[in-house]
Amino acid sequence: MTESSSPPLADLLHAAVTAVGGTERPGQTAMAEAVAEAIDDSSHLLVQAGTGTGKSLGYLVPALAHGERVVVATATLALQRQLVERDLPRTVEALHPILRRRPEFAMLKGRSNYLCLHRLHEGVPQEDADEAGLFDPFEAAAPTSKLGKDLLRLRDWSDETETGDRDDLTPGVSDRAWAQVSVTSRECLGASKCAYGAECFAEASRERAKLADVVVTNHALLAIDAIEGAPVLPSHEVLIVDEAHELVSRVTGVASGELTPGQVNRAVRRAAKLVKEQAADALQTASEGFERLMELALPGRLEKIPEDLGYVLMALRDAARTVISALGATRDASVKDEDAVRKQALGAVETIHQVAERIVEGSEYDVVWYERHDRFGASLRVAPLSVSGLLREKLFEDRSVVLTSATLKLGGDFNGVAASLGLAPESPQDPEGGEDTAPRWQGLDVGSPFDYSKQGILYVAKHLAQPGRDGSRADMLDELTELVEAAGGRTLGLFSSMRAAQAAAEELRGRIDMPILLQGEETLGELIRAFAADAKTCLFGTLSLWQGVDVPGPSCQLVVMDRVPFPRPDDPLMSARQKAVEEAGGNGFMAVAATHAALLMAQGAGRLVRASGDRGIVAVLDPRVERARYGSFLRKSMPDFWYTTDRNQVRRSLAAIDTAAKAQEA
Repeated sequence: MTESSSPPLADLLHAAVTAVGGTERPGQTAMAEAVAEAIDDSSHLLVQAGTGTGKSLGYLVPALAHGERVVVATATLALQRQLVERDLPRTVEALHPILRRRPEFAMLKGRSNYLCLHRLHEGVPQEDADEAGLFDPFEAAAPTSKLGKDLLRLRDWSDETETGDRDDLTPGVSDRAWAQVSVTSRECLGASKCAYGAECFAEASRERAKLADVVVTNHALLAIDAIEGAPVLPSHEVLIVDEAHELVSRVTGVASGELTPGQVNRAVRRAAKLVKEQAADALQTASEGFERLMELALPGRLEKIPEDLGYVLMALRDAARTVISALGATRDASVKDEDAVRKQALGAVETIHQVAERIVEGSEYDVVWYERHDRFGASLRVAPLSVSGLLREKLFEDRSVVLTSATLKLGGDFNGVAASLGLAPESPQDPEGGEDTAPRWQGLDVGSPFDYSKQGILYVAKHLAQPGRDGSRADMLDELTELVEAAGGRTLGLFSSMRAAQAAAEELRGRIDMPILLQGEETLGELIRAFAADAKTCLFGTLSLWQGVDVPGPSCQLVVMDRVPFPRPDDPLMSARQKAVEEAGGNGFMAVAATHAALLMAQGAGRLVRASGDRGIVAVLDPRVERARYGSFLRKSMPDFWYTTDRNQVRRSLAAIDTAAKAQEA
């Protein structure tokens, strides 16, 4: 679409906002204009848009007006559904008379999110059924059991659904039931080899995406598409990353690898019936050596691969390579559903080979460590020291990228987040006046419709003792009790560990006569619904609550953070990243630990004000936010609340807010 034929962006935005039943906001208009400019000149844009800005329309309208295919990647299912079920349908209809075209849109997810007709009708290969408690779905499951009922529902649903998307199944089913009717990309036979390929829901979703003008996906699939060199997403000129503060973490997860004794043993069992005895025995022997070694593994980073581990991994790698070759060369007609069994075995052994080879190679850009869990045992893990170079090379080439979130400015600027994404602190020009030496980008803060300085207070309890490593904080629990009582409940407690959340919940349940909900005692959705339904109720928990709670109104008028959520000192990946920054002459603590904490605190503080009428207090029960040199960096990363360390003032304010809320409820 040429500039002369393009309708005014303001007209388009007004039509879209009206269609979704909202009102135009200054920040939304500024965002739409900046997104349009970035798309037009093929540059990159970081946009901080606070809660209530209407950022979805702020990027959708200019993207639709541009006329080329756009991919929108989000971190949460809730936002994906909002885009596909609400924002996009209404926006497309509203813009149709102006654009004189009706852009198509589609959602695309990973293959395991779609029902697999082959798995549904043919059952689970016997090797997996024996080890995981799975079986032919409609032979062994008692029809009166919860699993049996779920499987019967899935069979009926398979005849009704047009998408096969698990999230379209309401009510849902257990993970165990879904595992019996879905496959991963490694397990999939491929449409050309599968008897149900022509009807495949996952393939149909990809075909819809190829024809769509807007493809809504998730961060993980975006990372797989960019990193693994096997295109999953259709080609596109514009990429919009919403909830962009999550991107580095999601990409790191996709770029990581893991080996466990159970995983290796499963690979051996899957391959054993399909290859010659000699190849299977070699993999079995290597597996046993790995298992013996892992029994003695102590948690922590491996800066150098120990000699015994190196030998075991080379044996695993070489045996896996032999099995992979054998799997590609043999067929056994006596094995029922042999293609599916072979595909699963091949995928499992390929994973073993890839991870073992990667660790043996010992790249200076990888971090390797042992982990040990009480429930799952020991694991050997590998992750990239940084994903910034990967993102710079794979994400910002050949397309315009817009990254947006309510929390992209940390410590008052975009530089920390930009660096983690592979963008330079600025967009410098070549000193000789030549081409740009880094991807061009701009940072824009469009603010928020909320008046944070009048709607909220940031209180730091500077009189408390500094948190120690033992976790025992009697003075903090006393302070927490007094704050909750003054607030009349209405408290979201954000804790740096599950142990701290459990201790606080147990203590306060014995001190005050108010319901204290604890993460893990019910599903997260049920806990949030109960918290929102009763103003006296408090909800305590850890990481997912820092970012996943949206409860406007009087039920959430006090948000408490027990301490600054720095990464654990023994976190191998974070400590390795911090050390690398220091060795390069930077401030590792600020670049890694403080930035990690600032992002979480910004997200946590954002739970307080979710609507224009909300009032409340964010209380940080860690004096370091006031006393430490990095305290100002943390405070600048949070919304611009009125700031105080006066405990008496805060109690009076909480009491006044509680009184006003009760009067409103009456």
